[in-house]
Amino acid sequence: MADRVNDRITGQARLAGVLGYPVSHSLSPVLHNYWLERLGIDGAYVPLSVSPEQFSIAVRGLQAAGFRGANVTIPHKEAAFAIADDVDPMAYIAGSVNTLVFGEDGRIRGSSTDGFGFIASLEAEGIDLARLRQNGAALLLGAGGAARSIATALLELGFSVIISNRTEARAHTMVKQLSEAWRNHSDGHRPDLSVLAWDHCRKDVSASLSLLVNTTSLGMTSGPNAGWKPDLTGASDQLVVSDIVYVPRETPLLREASERGLKTVGGLGMLLHQARPGFRAWFGIEAEVDDATIAHVSAALKR
Repeated sequence: MADRVNDRITGQARLAGVLGYPVSHSLSPVLHNYWLERLGIDGAYVPLSVSPEQFSIAVRGLQAAGFRGANVTIPHKEAAFAIADDVDPMAYIAGSVNTLVFGEDGRIRGSSTDGFGFIASLEAEGIDLARLRQNGAALLLGAGGAARSIATALLELGFSVIISNRTEARAHTMVKQLSEAWRNHSDGHRPDLSVLAWDHCRKDVSASLSLLVNTTSLGMTSGPNAGWKPDLTGASDQLVVSDIVYVPRETPLLREASERGLKTVGGLGMLLHQARPGFRAWFGIEAEVDDATIAHVSAALKR
């Protein structure tokens, strides 16, 4: 593939990348370069390891070098929000940005596509979101950038959203900030947001929940508390369990949920779908998440 990529790239190539620290774990280069090759686009997408103190310098440098934009991953999503000249409604409410587009007018436009990717991943699994909303509230584990985006997307669909985080003060801060941003951007009504103590959700997942989403790194291969999972004993048999971790594909949480006969959704779908808006903005073509794309990225996970 390397020779084909080199043959495809010219002096007119469209360039984009992903900024993270670290960034070696990111599958975004595998995905975007696969789409570029498959669609025959003169372009490249590169991983960029950038420390927090160098983030602004790096973004301005990419802009000056002619890049079309970049994805942003941990720990830069809030810094990306700060550097953007304009942000979309989802990013404004979420308070974080994962996609930057450098305009020809010199302005940096920021968007949050994690929420879009998450909802698209549920729909791709045939989940009826309207029915899910009627079945109960959504419980999100974590209070980082991804949690903010997913919470915002669920609120826009009319869900009641509960946030639980190991540091409870951070969960309360997230709820306060999301509520204020929501009122400022919408018609002024207060979103249905609340906080649940971390120990409570670990011991028992309520039967009143329709959706449980892990947005933390808990359960990630080689990560801290890799075997962590909440207690699903009291869960409704209609509960949908999602984990945005995609290494491993089946986390301990998803494994237990599956063994209990619950519907599960892994993190790979969200990763793939959240990439579509950025790819379209940088390279001018709508990319498709199909079986071939899933197979290609899944193969990279096994390397």
